[in-house]
Amino acid sequence: MATETDRRGGGRLRDQFDRLSWVQKSLLFGAVLTVLWMRTVPGDLGQRAVVDSVLLIGGPLALGLSHGRRIGWTVNRVAVRNAVLLALFVLPFYLVGSTLPTIRAFYPMWETSAAPAEFVPHAIKLFCLALAAETYYRGLLCVGVKELGFKAVLISPVVYMIHHSSKPPIEFLLSGPTDVLFGAVDYTSDSILPSVIAHGAGLVLLDWLVLHEPLFDPMPFLRALEWFPLPL
Repeated sequence: MATETDRRGGGRLRDQFDRLSWVQKSLLFGAVLTVLWMRTVPGDLGQRAVVDSVLLIGGPLALGLSHGRRIGWTVNRVAVRNAVLLALFVLPFYLVGSTLPTIRAFYPMWETSAAPAEFVPHAIKLFCLALAAETYYRGLLCVGVKELGFKAVLISPVVYMIHHSSKPPIEFLLSGPTDVLFGAVDYTSDSILPSVIAHGAGLVLLDWLVLHEPLFDPMPFLRALEWFPLPL
């Protein structure tokens, strides 16, 4: 009897979900995914790559494909051009960031070395994390809901900043504007390719740079920003 009641309850939930619009489904599904992710995310990089791939790539893609939506998983000439431009735009931030004491003390987040046999698998896992994050934030919650108009780029910055709350203060502060920038470029491109390339390549480059001596002396930069209210 209880089983039949459960089935009826599950059927009612499915019926209510089916009656929602695509945008409503995306936002509701996104909220469920972020709760699941925050409860299950492991500390180990390899396990993290698996969990992120299942939840943040598999989940949004499954929902999208079931509704005939590509949620930004597409490549076009505009996306390729914008991927190059976005990567070039964020490159100086990674180069400067890699010299800052707070960044060098925090990264790499997972232990690795510059030896190719160790760093290459590490880099592949980092790229998986970036692909998962962009599929969720820029795919499901931005490009996937383009019918909302350009305001779709403003859906995820708060959640994105919350997920960066444990990062160095300067990175936490920049995470919101970065989310908006990546979302705007992907929205214009109708593809998450630009943010995947910029984010993934940036994570790998940052770890590589931090594993080596700073490219330049950060002191002139730090002195110029002595007025800044956050530690650098």
